[in-house]
Amino acid sequence: MSTIAPERPRRAGVRKPTGLFLPELVFFEPDALNYPKGEKIMAWVKDQGIPYRMTTSHNRITNLPGETELEQYKIAKRTLVVGLRKTLKFEQSKPSADYAIPIATGCMGHCHYCYLQTTLGAKPYIRVYVNTMDIMDAASKYIAERAPEITTFEAACTSDPLGLEHITGSLAELITYMGQQPLGRLRFVTKYQHVDPLLALPHNNHTRVRFSVNADYVIRNFEPATARFEERIEAAGKIARAGYPLGFIIAPIIWHEGWEKGYAELLEKLARALPEDGGRGLTFEMIQHRFTKTAKAVIEKRYPKTKLEMDIEKRKKKWGKYGQNKYVYPDEQQTALREFITERIFEHFPEAGIDYFT
Repeated sequence: MSTIAPERPRRAGVRKPTGLFLPELVFFEPDALNYPKGEKIMAWVKDQGIPYRMTTSHNRITNLPGETELEQYKIAKRTLVVGLRKTLKFEQSKPSADYAIPIATGCMGHCHYCYLQTTLGAKPYIRVYVNTMDIMDAASKYIAERAPEITTFEAACTSDPLGLEHITGSLAELITYMGQQPLGRLRFVTKYQHVDPLLALPHNNHTRVRFSVNADYVIRNFEPATARFEERIEAAGKIARAGYPLGFIIAPIIWHEGWEKGYAELLEKLARALPEDGGRGLTFEMIQHRFTKTAKAVIEKRYPKTKLEMDIEKRKKKWGKYGQNKYVYPDEQQTALREFITERIFEHFPEAGIDYFT
């Protein structure tokens, strides 16, 4: 069960850094404070005047405030849990990478369509792990097992780690570590803009930074609490100039009124915003919108006013990895989306590569 540490009001004069996530409540698992990163986060929490509690395990967190389930959900999304990653067996992460490398779970964004709505279930709070050395040691074993092949790791399967970097510094550790691995590569995707701490790192071109982008209609209606499109693209320019391999994920691609104009404008904006040589080595990944019946029920409960179209009668049933059928667009719509966006990509970025459409 959770025990409450003496809660202190925020110190006068403490201000939330512009655009950075600042939790309203933090839980610490006891072992987390045996690690330098855990101590550092605790010092940051105290300096910010954020209320904190001790808990024996994140699984024992059951007393979050809020009178309704929706209120508790919103509060949980502003709650941080600091602990250890105990399971060091990495999940596969196809088609993005060979494995997911877990440095955080949960996200401060409120994207209506996000698959984390269901995978995190009733515990949508944000967890960060302080034993990054153990995680990197585990990655080394996976790299050794696959040698002489290159092994790629996705750092954003269960979170948006860039949105937490000012608290954890974990991405910087991974990028520096992977820069020293001849056969290791790192990838992560983000909807946030706070890339400055990463720009001077010795990445050795071993980390590909991708930004999630979309038509204005999608960002405006379905991606609350994320960076504006212009902020993401400005950050992408910084990443390109810092020599990182750069990519974009257009996801989820949503069929909506005016979708052709929306996605055409998206690619035009990207072309105008990137440095002149920003298209070299650029990659695109395209993921159409999909959902399960479970996700539909959860999303409609948590975002009752959402405009997200989830009409099963208009969709094609597809077998899902975890035993649940998911619903994607019919073949005709899939083809139209894939062909139109692909043509616009190569029109503006003839040297780019498209990793996949799914």
